[in-house]
Amino acid sequence: MIVQRSALVARPAAQLFDLIEAAEHYPAFLPWCESAHIVLRTDDVVSADIRARFHGLSFEMRTRNPKRRPEYMAIELERGPFKRFHGEWKLTQLGTIGCKVDFSLDWEFDSALVSHAAGPIFGKAASTLVDAFVDRALAMPVRDEPPPEPPPGLPPAPAA
Repeated sequence: MIVQRSALVARPAAQLFDLIEAAEHYPAFLPWCESAHIVLRTDDVVSADIRARFHGLSFEMRTRNPKRRPEYMAIELERGPFKRFHGEWKLTQLGTIGCKVDFSLDWEFDSALVSHAAGPIFGKAASTLVDAFVDRALAMPVRDEPPPEPPPGLPPAPAA
C-alpha cells in the first residue's frame, strides 16, 4: 500500500523536522504508538525501536532513517513484520511563512493474516501521520532558528 500526504504548515521546516526526527516523543501524541526508544542518533541517521498497538494487535519494529536536517528523512525498516517498508519525509521552507511537508510510505505486511487483520488500521494510522505532526507542531510555540553559519573564510552577516 502506498500513502502520500502533504501539508502547508506555519512553522519553520527545521522545527517540523526536529519533531519528526524525535521518535522518543511519539507516544505522547500518536495514539497507536505504545513506546519508542532511540537506538542511535547522529547527524546523518536516527534509528529507533517502536512498539505499535492497534485495536489489541501489537508489533515491534526498528527503523534506520538517513536524514539531512532540515529538509529530508528516509524511513527504512531494519526489522519488523513487513515484506516492504520505505518512507520519506520532505520539508521545503517557504520563506518566512512556514514550510511544505511531503510524506510518502510504501508498505506491505509479510503475513497475509496480519495484513488482513491490521492492514486497514495501519493504513489509516499511516495516512493520518502528517495531520498528527502538523497538529503537534501548531500546538508548540514557533521556534526561531539561528541564522546559518557563513561559509569558511567569509565574515558573519551584520546584525539587523
